[in-house]
Amino acid sequence: MQPARAVIFAALFLLGFSTVARAQDVTLVSPDGKVEISGNLLGFDGEYYRVDTVYGELTVDGSGVNCEGPACPNLEDYVAELGISGEASVGNVLLPALIEAFAQRAGLTLKRQTVSDTMTAFNLTDRATGKLLGIFTVRATNTEEGFADLLANEADIVMSMREVRENETSLAKEAGLGDLTGIGRSRVLALDAFVPIVAPGNPLASITTAQLSKVFAGRITNWSELGGPDAPITVHMRDGQSGMRQAAVDRLLAPIGAVPVAGAKSHRTNRDLAEAVAADPFGIGLAGESETREARAVPLSGSCGFSLRAERKTVKTEDYPLTAPIFLYLPARRLPKLGRDFLTFTRSTPAQLVVRRAGYTDQAPELLGVDQQGNRFVNAIARAGDEITLDDLQRMVSVLMPMKRLTTTFRFEAGSARLDAQSRSNVEQLAQAVEAGQYDTQRLLFVGFSDGEGPASANQAIALRRAEAVREAVMVAAETANFDQLKLDVDAFGEAMPMACDDSAWGRQVNRRVEVWVQPLQ
Repeated sequence: MQPARAVIFAALFLLGFSTVARAQDVTLVSPDGKVEISGNLLGFDGEYYRVDTVYGELTVDGSGVNCEGPACPNLEDYVAELGISGEASVGNVLLPALIEAFAQRAGLTLKRQTVSDTMTAFNLTDRATGKLLGIFTVRATNTEEGFADLLANEADIVMSMREVRENETSLAKEAGLGDLTGIGRSRVLALDAFVPIVAPGNPLASITTAQLSKVFAGRITNWSELGGPDAPITVHMRDGQSGMRQAAVDRLLAPIGAVPVAGAKSHRTNRDLAEAVAADPFGIGLAGESETREARAVPLSGSCGFSLRAERKTVKTEDYPLTAPIFLYLPARRLPKLGRDFLTFTRSTPAQLVVRRAGYTDQAPELLGVDQQGNRFVNAIARAGDEITLDDLQRMVSVLMPMKRLTTTFRFEAGSARLDAQSRSNVEQLAQAVEAGQYDTQRLLFVGFSDGEGPASANQAIALRRAEAVREAVMVAAETANFDQLKLDVDAFGEAMPMACDDSAWGRQVNRRVEVWVQPLQ
């Protein structure tokens, strides 16, 4: 292929507000002068030009062309810029901590500059030369604003407490940003959990997810209906644009076809919500586990006897029912190298330590022995349905007993065989670990589980197919792995180990999962 042709390819990539400049004329000329591309320069990421031409938007490798015209960037003094917009709770604490850690690891000096009430610029300079290498701008508002900024070409990355909406996905495709639900378009930065909170003196010992849904829908309005005093319940929620509120609606209200109760007290920040609930003896709210402050977190329970608290282990494995992944959404466009380096850093071991120090749950894989999961096996025995025999339970225990469970779980979108957004991110992470040889000489067993609806034999077959689908997805993603060095197997136990009650759509969704168990090869 001719060099001039090799460096030119059409793309639907946009470079975001970090690279947006006033559209001006440029001409990109191949070294032999045989190819010229003229148009308005829309962006430059330090390596590639994006130009609006008569043929549409073209992305051109800067190493194979010379730039002529008033809009041509200064290649020697290029400054990489990255814009991140979205959820304030992430942008105010976690992102700055990760940027600071990244700068330290990369040998850069970091200077923080307040641009406005919601925007902060982080200037990254070379320690040796003092040269400015990059500017990361973080706009901390809410999830909805983050996606709006992305669609308006005013952000490169979205910080989100929920999955992208269908209308946002459609608008992003129309804007040339690619399919935000596709592989590589999102990743989980950290994990949090939604927990019911009440005032410290409130006697509520636990609450079922069904009751919680009815409270926020206004179908339960008095504490006496929850075993408390005869007093009206005051519902506290985040404001409408908050990713936390939107995710809560998705998780708790959408399955029962409800909307938030009219008259619920709305709060602009997570801190405001937690402080208001802590001071309200008859209040209840839903907060991030990392931001409960003086309020008291209430365990979730089920009518069938389950009770779970939001603890690090149960959040990491997603066994806690209201685990809340914090997403980064990335459109299909090329980011500056410094920005790509930062994203790579966010998945590193040092970054996971930063996540934990910031009060969130990290995603560093851990192995849990059977002795650390006794409650799960007790529940399996106590809640086994009529069709689960002693032989079934004994087989499950004999298979899993010599193994350890990896804290990476895969779940599926409601009514679909498609992995949900967090699980798609988990596929990428596990595949990268496999490619890096972290599981060489190990056996990875993908174990499928189901809900208890329908015949046990059918559930067993469905669970096995799901386990096979996850294994296949990991193998496809880990395309450079040496699979001769490890073994990937599948098994399934159907409805034998429920994680939640099957008496709600939410509970059945939690029970439909694929776990990964690990043991050394013999």
